[in-house]
Amino acid sequence: MGNEERPEKSSGARRKRKGRVYITPERCKGCAYCVEFCPNHVLALAEHFNQKGYHPPEVVNADACVGCGMCGMYCPDFAIFGVRIKANKKKSNNKKADAA
Repeated sequence: MGNEERPEKSSGARRKRKGRVYITPERCKGCAYCVEFCPNHVLALAEHFNQKGYHPPEVVNADACVGCGMCGMYCPDFAIFGVRIKANKKKSNNKKADAA
């Protein structure tokens, strides 16, 4: 049961997951755990300082984010989190075209 292969989707292509990172710079203490543990290298430490005098993270490669949430899991200050963005499925609003 555990070794069974998953059947291919009818489209044949695998959709890439999309995600988004939310950062609260003033909570950050510059530990850089989020930068180090991001599997897709989405983050880097900013050159500017926050009010506490630390370099907060900034998104440098937004297209690579899959919303895995690793950044938030490792952040000791709850200054960052990632979320998955659900893909919008296109629905037809033209009922006459669907019926034909």
